[in-house]
Amino acid sequence: MPKLCADTPHIHPGCEIVNAQFGAYVEIGQGSRIVNTTFEDYAYCDRLADVANSTVGRFSNIAAMTRIGPTDHPWRNAAQHHFLYRSSYYFEDAQDDPTFFAHRASRRTTLGPDCWIGHGAIIKPEVSIGAGAIVASGAVVTKDVAPFMIVAGCPAQPLRMRFPEAVAERLLALAWWDWDHATLRARLDDFRNIPAEAFLERYEA
Repeated sequence: MPKLCADTPHIHPGCEIVNAQFGAYVEIGQGSRIVNTTFEDYAYCDRLADVANSTVGRFSNIAAMTRIGPTDHPWRNAAQHHFLYRSSYYFEDAQDDPTFFAHRASRRTTLGPDCWIGHGAIIKPEVSIGAGAIVASGAVVTKDVAPFMIVAGCPAQPLRMRFPEAVAERLLALAWWDWDHATLRARLDDFRNIPAEAFLERYEA
């Protein structure tokens, strides 16, 4: 494993990075494609992730071979092929369609802090994943996911909450993901060794 640093993201070989911003301690897995996307502090993706037009929250965990914010084709038109909007590929005298690309880029997907996106999952454009939520491997998420909810399936459906509602609300209020680096390090042993409710009791004050 690489030693991550605050100043420079660790980008593994073979990545395609276009119009992306990275916070501190970010890692981008081998062969990933990151387009029009912001990775906030401590967020990472594993190999061959494809993330477009998204905001990836602090401490987000993105497994391998996922697609976040996959782009759509103009399926309401008579044709849905590239030639409608990547027209310069096919016609010497035609320009690409800037309106289509602007609309596509505006359809943002948002991953909340400390969510976990499982292997091979797909999260559609304009979907928000709540803090601490889990998206199961292979799920196709077409609707917003509440904080700390576990979803699975195609289309993804809620399975259960990670914690009782009262505990989830307390974790949201604590918002440990906003703590500074030194505080995270000082409390590392408690993150590792005590359950969520005991953690809350220790640090809510």
